Amino acid sequence: MLQNPNRDSWGSKWGFILACIGSAVGMGNIWLFPARVSKYGGATFLIPYLIFVLLIGSTGVVGEMAFGRATRSGPMHAFGQATKMRFGTDRPGKLLGLIPVAGSLAMAIGYSVVTGWIFKYTAQSLSGALSALQGADAFSANFGAAASGNLFWQVTGMVITILIMAFGVGKGIEKANKVMTPLFFLLFVGLAVYLLLLPGSQAGYQYIFVLDPAGLADPWVWVYALGQAFFSLSIAGNGTLIYGSYLSKNSDVPADARMVAVFDTCAALLAALVIIPAMAVAGQQLDASGPGLMFIYLPNVIAAIPGSRVILSVFFLAVTFAALTSLVNLFEAPTATLQELFGLKRPAAVGIIGAVGIGVGLVIAPIVSQWMDVCSIYICPIGAFLAAVMFFWVCKKEYVLHEVNLARTKPLGRWFYPMAKYVFCGVTLLVLILGAVKGGIG
Repeated sequence: MLQNPNRDSWGSKWGFILACIGSAVGMGNIWLFPARVSKYGGATFLIPYLIFVLLIGSTGVVGEMAFGRATRSGPMHAFGQATKMRFGTDRPGKLLGLIPVAGSLAMAIGYSVVTGWIFKYTAQSLSGALSALQGADAFSANFGAAASGNLFWQVTGMVITILIMAFGVGKGIEKANKVMTPLFFLLFVGLAVYLLLLPGSQAGYQYIFVLDPAGLADPWVWVYALGQAFFSLSIAGNGTLIYGSYLSKNSDVPADARMVAVFDTCAALLAALVIIPAMAVAGQQLDASGPGLMFIYLPNVIAAIPGSRVILSVFFLAVTFAALTSLVNLFEAPTATLQELFGLKRPAAVGIIGAVGIGVGLVIAPIVSQWMDVCSIYICPIGAFLAAVMFFWVCKKEYVLHEVNLARTKPLGRWFYPMAKYVFCGVTLLVLILGAVKGGIG
């Protein structure tokens, strides 16, 4: 396997952290987390969710970042180095490394379709066309039109993504995330403050933090909290690993992972602090999730709130930033893999992956929901499990501890290795099994 001798890198610590936060902040935070909080009772869901974020953030996120930095490559070469270290051959690792790369590409293609919908809704919000719609049926018809024929906006989203990536890691991805990620948080904070001032919103805020101790005895509250934390932190053996491969040896990986987990959790809470109070202001119960929540039910509710045009514009503009940063991250692993395999320059690799993304994306647009289900339920959890096994089981213990503690003034405690090797790997396997049996828990 050829490797790029001029491998790109991050220009700053915060550039890397913001890029990782941008990759983690996606639709799972916006259209799934608030619905889960609502369904399972506010703090009753938040407590197990925060426990799993702490576990995964301090083990899995650290592992993928450190694995990427140690091997200076994407999943294929990283897995290959692991099997060569243990078994003397890199062939099995390279073959297994194709799974998270394929998962990242497939998820990115599906995400590009959703990003096209978001671009169209942002344009409609800014023009006032969206706030002019009346009734759930009108919003449903509008979404149906976007889902069935959205060629222009889907290609627009892909072109912007390709341009960002073509400039490279430091000049493209890092600079874009330095703008879009803070703007996402700023816009959502503004929405949360505005909604707080509206009559009736207090009921929504109170509900978010209500605790029903009896609810904690429900095992499915914990199962869904685990799935939400797992997918929210972007654990899939591809995006976090590839971003970690551009880190310098001077980076404190556990500290960086902690920052990513904290800000990703803040993004999820911000989404809940916007969506649930908005429902409360309109006197509605949040009982839907997924695309229907974001493209039908929520806009229908916001349309009845004072200043709906501005609220819808700010909301979808923020969601656009979240979608683009996630899309860039998902396309990065297959792009880097092409560079490693064939020694391509970055613009050429980006162009090839972009062309595949546009072509396949347009074909699968009518079945994007089923496409995303297969990716999120099967392919991504398998990639995450393989990455965890490769780093914590196949690589030697001394190697793992050296890489995670590199550049730290104080090494991680003795708890880290057994927690990562047994608990985190076990949790990853549980997500994989439950997702397959239950039809998705993320």
